Parts: sequence; C-alpha cells; structure tokens
Amino acid sequence: MDGAARTRIVWRPQAGPQHAYVTSPVFETVYGGARGGGKTDGSLGDFALHARRYKADAKGLFVRRTRVALEPTIERAKQLFRPLGADWQESKSRFVWPSGALLYFRYLERDADADNYQGHDYSRLYIEELTQFPSPDPVNKLKATLRSAAGVPTGFRATCNPGGPGHTWVKARYIDPGPWKIIREAYENPFDGTTVELGRVFIPAKLSDNPLLLHNDPLYVGRLQQSGSAQLVRAWLDGDWNIIEGAFFDKWSARNVVRPFEVPTLWTRFRSFDWGSARPFSVGWWAVASDDHVVDGATIPRGALVRYREWYGSTGKPNEGLKLTAEQVAEGIKAKELNDKITYAVADPSIFREDGGPSIGERMRRVGVQWRPADNARVPGSGAMGGWDQMRARIAGDERGPQLFVFETCRDFIRTVPVLQHDDHRPEDLDTEGEDHVADEARYACMSRPWMAKPTPANNNPPDLWGRPRGDAESWKTA
Repeated sequence: MDGAARTRIVWRPQAGPQHAYVTSPVFETVYGGARGGGKTDGSLGDFALHARRYKADAKGLFVRRTRVALEPTIERAKQLFRPLGADWQESKSRFVWPSGALLYFRYLERDADADNYQGHDYSRLYIEELTQFPSPDPVNKLKATLRSAAGVPTGFRATCNPGGPGHTWVKARYIDPGPWKIIREAYENPFDGTTVELGRVFIPAKLSDNPLLLHNDPLYVGRLQQSGSAQLVRAWLDGDWNIIEGAFFDKWSARNVVRPFEVPTLWTRFRSFDWGSARPFSVGWWAVASDDHVVDGATIPRGALVRYREWYGSTGKPNEGLKLTAEQVAEGIKAKELNDKITYAVADPSIFREDGGPSIGERMRRVGVQWRPADNARVPGSGAMGGWDQMRARIAGDERGPQLFVFETCRDFIRTVPVLQHDDHRPEDLDTEGEDHVADEARYACMSRPWMAKPTPANNNPPDLWGRPRGDAESWKTA
C-alpha cells in the first residue's frame, strides 16, 4: 500500500466561508453570524494548519468568556488533534504537538483577567463568541500578546453570533463595514516614523454553509425552530444582526422610529441627562404629544414621548467618552437647544453629589443649564414603579400604537438601546456591562412622565369552556 493510500484525512475545511477563514491573510479575521456555521471547527482547524506549517514556533491561545462554555470546545479539539499526535495536558489546559506547537485554552470571566497575559507571546489568538465580551478592552489587551521572535506571521481570529452584551461594538467594528470588505487601519511607528497597516475583515457564515452538519444531523434545523421566536430563529439561521437574541427591549421595532418632523410649538418639551466623562454622557430632548399627530400615515398618540434630538458624548469608539468638563457639556447643551422652550429637565441624581467642591449639577447650573433629580428606580420595589417597566411599556404601547417614538436622526439611541441584554443574575434588570448610557437617560425621561396602558374592556359575558355563548344549562344541552 503506497503512502497516499495510507493517508487519513482528519479534517478539511468545507468549501466557502470556512475555507476562506482558515486561509485568510488578513491580520484580524472575524467569522460567523449564524448558529451551526462551522465556526468552532474553523478556528480549531486553522490552528492545526498553523501548527503543521510553523511547528515549534506555532503558539496559540484559545479564549472563551466562561469555563463552562469552553468545555465542549476542548472536547471537540480532542477529536481533531489527538489523531494528529497532539497530547492534551489537563493540568496546563493545553495541547502539545510532537513538533512542539502549543495551543492553550483559557477563559476570561472578568475583563481584568486580560491583565494576567502581559508579557505573554502568541502567534495565534482565538476568541470564541466575541459578542459575549461587553467591551473590546480585554480583547484589545490580548491582541498585544501577538508577537513572534521567530518571525511567524501573527493573526487574530474570532467567531460570533448576533446578540450578547458585546453585540453593539462587534457590529460597529466588523459587521457594519460590510462582509468580505477589508478595512485597513494605518499606524505610525514611533521609532522610525514609518507607517504600518493592519487589516480586518468579516466573513459571514450561515447554517447552509455547513452541509456536513445538515447531513449528519438533519433534525438540527427543527430543534432550532423549537428554541425561539420566528425572528430569533431567522437571526440564528441567516445571521441577521438586526434581530437581537435576548434583547431587553424585545418589543422595539421599526414602528418606534419616525422621520423628523416639525414639532408643534404647543407640545411640552423637556430634556434628560446621564453624566459620563471617561464613559459617554447622553442628553435627550423630548416632546410630549398634546394631541394625535400623523406622520407618514402612522399616528403618534396623544401623550406619547417623541425623542427629537440627542447628543451622545462619545469619541466614536464603543463606550469611550469625550472627557469634557461639566461646564463644556453645559455650553454644548445651550448651543444645541437653539430656541427650544424647555419646560423641565431631569438628570441622574448622582450629579448632585458634592465631593469637596461644587457638584456637577451646580457647575452646570452656573453656566445656565439646570436639572432636577430624576427618579432613578430601575426595577419596581414594593408598591413602586420601575423605570425599565415604564420604558418597556411605552415602547410596546397599546391598541393605539407605541407611546415612545424616536426620530431616525437619533442614531445612538437606535444603535445602542434595542441591542441591550437582560442581566443574567437579575432578569428584570438590564445588563449594565452593555453600552446603556442612552437607555439610562431615556429611563429618566419615562419616569418623569408615568404612563399606563388603558385597560382592555371587560367581557361581561365570556364564552364557556367550549367556546359557546353562555346561557342556562338546558339551552346549552339543546344547542
């Protein structure tokens, strides 16, 4: 039997996106978008090919958010790597190849855990389920470990699905620029002044790109469809990043967004504010509909809140603030208000705290921008309203339609609020690790104008258990 006949193929990339992922020459390559797209196999297969090529100089780090999530990945890695001669060392949580190549498996439950990797060096970094990281900060710290004294080309690889606390920043960095589009970022070398470029690209994957899974497990699609709503299943199957798994504001839809219109002068106007310096601040300007108002055939009901302007104090990078002073923010608010007649303004009560000097609220008042403390209740207490309940109720509305509308020009509300997630440990609250500054500010606005849906008129003669009109027993028998 010749050598070719004795060769056993352990794994090969499937044609299409998975093959493109393992052969990508781009430094930062992100792969995914749908469940069952072959993402985990793609990352494991990529390192196996990397190890075969660079042998002892191949050194990889495979990261997930939690240890529990990492366990099935390790089991799959054993199936792929052991036939190649790689040995799993449980105590060090790593695979060692006969050539000396190494692949470590780690989890980062806290962002601060990334600091423990200072001084490490790897030729490949893999992040699985990138959207489980609320902030890009720990991921960026890990990127600093990508270096090779042997001159091995280093690379960052990540996989992801829509949803999760990091949905917003992942979508902005990788998905929004467009699939297959290589984005190049230029950096200046501080030692010699030369310019270096690093590229990034998003490779989309759908379940249909994994025919092997569909062949081996034909019931997988059916199980997915049993697991969630039609919209959620579409996100899983097609990788639709505009449909969010686990969204806190699950009733949000296109009907809450309206094109800008001239706000009637008789409508009450007010503003709300969430302070931030290192993190973004958020200012929202609102109008209260004093009567029904029709826009493009849709009715804004009387009493609805309309967000007609906003100012988000961000550098443009996810969750990074402008670091403006209280006085600078106040001056900016005055400039943006033009001739608005603001009836009142609510802000996070924390801006009124004094810490050895005038509070943020006082400093803004001196510039001519005044606030009153907002009701900061997030979830309902005993006999009290909760801010999130108010906001969710207004978004859902009643038979007349939503009670909260946002101008389509309020891009940071539309970008951040619909994708926010539930707190895993307190489902009635929002996950505060997400970019929640606009949501907090909008919550203050809703709590300043409490609203309750009109009760559905009672049916005084409901049908019986058989769906028949109620009557006396004898007429039921003879019906």
